[in-house]
Amino acid sequence: MRQVQRRQWWLWSSAVLVTLLLCLGIASFAFPGLLTQAETLSSSYFGQTVRGLIGVVLLFNVYTVYQRLQIHRIQRQLGEQVEALGRMEVRTEAVYQMAVLDSLTGLNNRRYGEKRLAEEISRTQRNRQPLTVLLLDIDHLKAVNDKFGHAAGDELIKLFAERLNRAIRGSDVASRFGGDEFVVVLPECQLEDVKKVLGRLGGATMNWDGHTIPLTCSAGWADYVRGESPGDLMERADAALYVNKRTRKDEPQSVS
Repeated sequence: MRQVQRRQWWLWSSAVLVTLLLCLGIASFAFPGLLTQAETLSSSYFGQTVRGLIGVVLLFNVYTVYQRLQIHRIQRQLGEQVEALGRMEVRTEAVYQMAVLDSLTGLNNRRYGEKRLAEEISRTQRNRQPLTVLLLDIDHLKAVNDKFGHAAGDELIKLFAERLNRAIRGSDVASRFGGDEFVVVLPECQLEDVKKVLGRLGGATMNWDGHTIPLTCSAGWADYVRGESPGDLMERADAALYVNKRTRKDEPQSVS
């Protein structure tokens, strides 16, 4: 870009210089006495002056055309580079989504969720702030798959992910760990915050092929204990989830 600006500056400077030379030439014809102190110009001097002015104009035109071609070439190269950067940005975004996001739900995938959990534990150890891990498991997903097909099960998972994403705070991290299992990392979280998230997830249904499918989930959570590893924290949350699932196992699923 600076190269284009320099070329344009030189082009305009040359235009000003040629204009001044032409003005000077015209002035020499109109007021020859001002330059030569002679009463008349010889015919040979007049002819040389005219040929010189014509030569200057031609040279300037050639120079102008050359510079315009160079500026056009540089602008084309810049355009190609910008287009290449745009394609690279699209590819980078695609790679990012493949590496970080779950393809079905758009939430974070398991690898990124585990990475964020480790980061939040490190931050919690430094700042001594509370940290909670919440595990969620969609109820009766296997029954939905068996009765309506896996397409219905996938839609139920996506609906749950959308509701979960709206239920959490901006600082929270929701991830799909696989199947119908979701993990939410809740930094600086209190018990009432967990209850708020669970409250926002309740009462949902999905309509599928004329049937109403309730969307409910089992939940288990654990608060971080200073010094424990991410695996230990996840195990305690998973144990709480298992207890909650056992109490809900015999609850009937109403599908109309």
